[in-house]
Formats: sequence, C-alpha cells, structure tokens
Amino acid sequence: MCHSGRVAASQRQRSGCVERAAGGVCKMSVQGEVDTIVIGAGIQGSYTAYHLSKHSKTLLIDQFALPHARGSSHGQTRIIRNVYAKTYYTAMMTECYQLWKQLEAETNTELFRPTGLLVLGKEGNPSFQTMKSTLIDNNVPMTTLTSADVSKRFPAVQLPRGVSALLDKTAGILYADRALKNVQDLFRRFGGIIRDGEKVVQIQPSDLVTVTTTAGIYRAKRLVITAGPWTNKLLNLVGLQLPLETLKITVCYWKEKIPGTYGISKGFPCFMRINSDPDVHEFYGLPSNEYPGLMKVCYHSGSRADPDERDVSFQRPSQDVELLRDFLSREFPGLDPNPAVVESCMYTNTPDYDFILDHHPDHKNIIVGAGFSGHGFKLAPVVGKVLSELCLGEKPSYDLSPFKICRFHLKSVL
Repeated sequence: MCHSGRVAASQRQRSGCVERAAGGVCKMSVQGEVDTIVIGAGIQGSYTAYHLSKHSKTLLIDQFALPHARGSSHGQTRIIRNVYAKTYYTAMMTECYQLWKQLEAETNTELFRPTGLLVLGKEGNPSFQTMKSTLIDNNVPMTTLTSADVSKRFPAVQLPRGVSALLDKTAGILYADRALKNVQDLFRRFGGIIRDGEKVVQIQPSDLVTVTTTAGIYRAKRLVITAGPWTNKLLNLVGLQLPLETLKITVCYWKEKIPGTYGISKGFPCFMRINSDPDVHEFYGLPSNEYPGLMKVCYHSGSRADPDERDVSFQRPSQDVELLRDFLSREFPGLDPNPAVVESCMYTNTPDYDFILDHHPDHKNIIVGAGFSGHGFKLAPVVGKVLSELCLGEKPSYDLSPFKICRFHLKSVL
C-alpha cells in the first residue's frame, strides 16, 4: 500500500475501532484499556507482543506508519549464527532456530536460508579463540580453515598471512522484512491490536500505566518499551536514562566484477572479519542475494546520530565507505571498490554490547528491552519470550544477569 493509502486507512481506524478481528468485532475504542502495551513495533517489540498475545490482550504502538525504514529492523536480510564470543547468546540461539522454524511453519513462508558463516581472524585473537571454543563446547557443526584453505575453497577471498577462519555450518540468512511482517500478522491473528502512526508523548506510571499518544490515551497493567534508538527519549518520561549510544550505520552493496562470484546460488557464505576487540567485529557481509549481482558488506560501527535526525547526518560524507573500500580491495578483490547502493540503519549500543532485558528500577510493571547493539535481530524470538515472561511474572527461561540494568549503577533522572 502506498503511503497515502496507509494514512487514509489509519484515519478510518481512528474514527471508530482501533482494530477489528477477522469476524469484525471491535477490540477496543480509541481511548481504552488493555492488559499490556508494547511501544515499538520493530522485531523485538513485535515478537514480544506476539508472545504476550497468547496470554493477554495486547496493544502494539509505533510512531511511524508500518512498514517503515526508520529504525533497526528494516531491510531484506540479516545474518543468523550460533557463533558468539559470549556463550549465553549461543545458548539462546538453540531455541531461536527452533522458533524461527516454527514461524516459518505457522506462516508457510521461507524465512531462513542456510549459507554458513566464515569468521575470519588471526589465530591468536582472543575473540577468535573464544568463538571457536563456544562452537566446540556447544557441539555446533563447524570447520576450521587456514588462509590457504579459504583461498582454495573461495578463490575470490584473499586473506593476509596469519588469518584463519571458522566456518559455522549452521549459519545463514534471515529474510528480515518478511519475518517482521509475518510476526505482526500472527500477532493480529491472536487478537493483538496494532496502532501505527502514533507517537507516544506521555507515560504516567501507576498500577495502571497510562500512555498518551498523538491520537489516543491507553491504559494497561503492564508496559514494555522496545523503542530501539528512541528508547531513552521514552524512558525520560518515566525518570530513567540508560547508557545507550545511537549510531547511524552505513549499509553498502558492492557490485561483483564477475556476476555470481560471491553469489548465494554459488554457495558463497556470509562472513565476519573480527579485530582484536573481544566484543565486536569490524566488517560483515552477506552473499549477493537481495540485489542481484550486489554483495552486502558493512562496517560494524558508525557515527553518532539522533534517530530523529538520521537523514540529515546521512548526507554527510562517511568515513565508513572509505574503510570498506580499503578492506574490500585487499581481501575481496572481486568486488567493485565503489558501492553501488548505499542505505542506512540504526544501532543502539550498550557499553558492553549486551542487551538490556529488565524491569524499570522504580516501576516493576514497566519492562525495558533495549541496547541490542547491532546483533539482536536473530535473537528476537527468545528476547520476545523473555520480555513476555518478565511482564507476566513468570520465571525467565534464561539467566538474565548479563542483561540487568543495575550493572550500569544508574541514578534516577527525576
């Protein structure tokens, strides 16, 4: 649907019911009460709302008309992988793979395509060694390759001397836009309500949380905030600020000099090129797929940007493109060193690159899911499950100590 069509549909909804079930029954009025409100309809919020809708009446709010490309969940593809330097993520990924497969079955839609993932790094790199140990300890199918092995198996990759590779055989590509739409469709199927194009302007904590948007007032027993780069702007309304850094990421697609060289149909895998920092990797790439003949390769960092001003900052020259050009010229010479397509995305990073999955320190019926630090999409099924468990007062399925707010020793902003 075109933008004007979505606006018209949204206006028609606001004149009467918020959303109607398949039988045409009005679920709630413009001003109403539900069990749970989730703010932010990216992949984390949508999966949280999906899990909650199985147990309670749930409202999902987003400030933009859906679908949109303003936050962190848009785009055709994401990497899914078991390999991590931190074992608790690998432990979560076992269930994530199962839940993604379940979503495929429930929606009769292909969401995952196996490709494998090459982790490229120096053998002495602590992060490289930890990732290798994590795969071994969790019995994840893998192979280790020398630089010579990589060159023989993937001739279009030229690694410097001393660089080795791990091949996570379980990894692949998630079809992101498709996955997000299907989660939201299932949420509606379970009776969930979506209000898009409504910006939250006020949150009043209480036993019944009151959320005021540009179009209505809603009350709920519980509130979940999964607003990506807008998280602190909303938390400011409830007296909390987290150490979140919002970054604009340059997403580049590079033309193959010889079509098919790095193609998914030719069996080329995804890759990560890690540096000496144990918590991050510098570059990552996906085989040519979404744009025929173009390979997606990005720098896993970016420049600070206010999410409401990302398009302004996007007009400025980016050093990221230069870093990528240099890297690709050295190690992926089969790509044209000038990007054919340049897009953008937002990361919301924590200082330790771990997520925040916790109650508000002062309001236990407000739950925060934030700081996914550029590696959260693949984990959304379990993140949504955990956030719903926190909402419902159930015992979390995983140890959430790495994701607690108290690790930052914050002070109230009230």
